[in-house]
Amino acid sequence: MMEFPPSFWDISLWLAVTAIVLLVTAELLSPYYGRANVTVDTRRLRNIALTVSILFLATVVIHVYQILAVP
Repeated sequence: MMEFPPSFWDISLWLAVTAIVLLVTAELLSPYYGRANVTVDTRRLRNIALTVSILFLATVVIHVYQILAVP
């Protein structure tokens, strides 16, 4: 079985999907929706989601830079 190394585009896509899932989960577990008795630390979940989102945005900036810098 051949395994292909993930490209920069694959990592960016993975970060985008992960960020969306984590952000939606953090918002659905917020106390505003009546899920206040969940054992998941929503503050930590939200911080991780924002970190993954920032990493995704960093990959987008790098990708845009590569497009603009290469003649």
